[in-house]
Amino acid sequence: MNATQIRDVLEKAGIEPSKAMGQNFLIDENIARAIVSYLEIGPDDCVVEVGPGTGALTEFAAPLCRKLILVEYDARLAAYHRERWAGDAHVEVHHADGASWDPRCLFAERPVKFLGNLPYSCGGAILANFLTAPCACERAVVMLQKEFIDRILAEPGDDAFGILSLRVQMDWVPRALKMVPPEAFSPRPKVDSTVMLLTPRDPRSLPPFDHRLADSLMQRCYAQRRKQMYKFLPESPDWATVASKLGIAPTARAEELSLRQWVELTNLYDPNPLASVPQRDDELFDVVNEQDEVVGQASRREVHEGNLLHRAVHILVFNKHRDCLLQKRSLLKDRQPGLWDSSAAGHLDAGESYEEAARRELAEELGISDARLVRLAHLNPSPDTGWEHVELYAALHNGKLRFPAAEIEGVLPFSAALINRWIERRPQDFARSFIRCWELAKPLLS
Repeated sequence: MNATQIRDVLEKAGIEPSKAMGQNFLIDENIARAIVSYLEIGPDDCVVEVGPGTGALTEFAAPLCRKLILVEYDARLAAYHRERWAGDAHVEVHHADGASWDPRCLFAERPVKFLGNLPYSCGGAILANFLTAPCACERAVVMLQKEFIDRILAEPGDDAFGILSLRVQMDWVPRALKMVPPEAFSPRPKVDSTVMLLTPRDPRSLPPFDHRLADSLMQRCYAQRRKQMYKFLPESPDWATVASKLGIAPTARAEELSLRQWVELTNLYDPNPLASVPQRDDELFDVVNEQDEVVGQASRREVHEGNLLHRAVHILVFNKHRDCLLQKRSLLKDRQPGLWDSSAAGHLDAGESYEEAARRELAEELGISDARLVRLAHLNPSPDTGWEHVELYAALHNGKLRFPAAEIEGVLPFSAALINRWIERRPQDFARSFIRCWELAKPLLS
């Protein structure tokens, strides 16, 4: 769309650009075309665009993707897009705030790419909403105020380096692509803008760590960034020992630590006893027969390498909204790493009962110790269950969760309808045993 067309859209919608809403509309067609090209949209992609405004980027993105989801805060512009794309089944328009719109539905739409000419006032909140791990997006191209992008790109030692830099760089590799001058917008902003590409950080480039704990520690220490950080950290472990392990001075301030040092610090302060242990190969399991009778014992490694029949539990935990919590398995797991699975699951230790194992797994994996368990079903061993006899339980929980980073990358609640749609479209995203459990549980949960 050129400048004349964009002004026609605004006039038709009766819109006077709002400074309070950060409305500076891109009017340069060549820049718009370039921004969309950076996203590398394929015919199977779903593109979510936040703040489509008058459609400068939308018009170039729409013909390229399988599905286009538009999230527009301005009710008048949302109405314009509904009219513009009426009858086009592959475009979905939402009148919503991009900082609070629920992005969980995007998991069922993968592959997903994120696009946005974001308002300066709330760009950080929008990025946090869509791109905080675990998230569905695999690539993002955004345009924001140059100073804001500079803060994301900053490295230790730069004045701009801070908590925003760390939050983004923990999960993404940011790269500036293009500077955009004020004259490319109407009305003209007073500052330059930058187009930035975000690609996922290789998860193996950093040790696994608890993102929530890392963010909490960073917030404490950056609250007064010029003060020595030990004053804002827990008493245990001893700060002198921590500083020595990190290779920093005891007088260090938050801004002096690199991303890797923040990850290492987080793991040193993580109280979870399983924080760094994805599984132990020497764990002893009962070996059973087809009738689920114990016939011997063997180590985890022997059981898995020999496909010996053994026992396991799966627990589906629901919240007060009837959403089911799903965990994303750590990439360090020996079986089905990185896939989505039941809320909690695990093997029975030798001599342990199914219910004892279910309660132990809830406590170890989610920090839940007081839930009432309801037995739902039994699954016989098969390739889908990993040759496990599985007892399936349900539980209700509405409190906080605490999970070991080495075992679980993240936990999110999903509605049953979304899980059904997600499994139907992308069964490869899930552990096979979870799909079997979900199929058995569905008729019992309605």
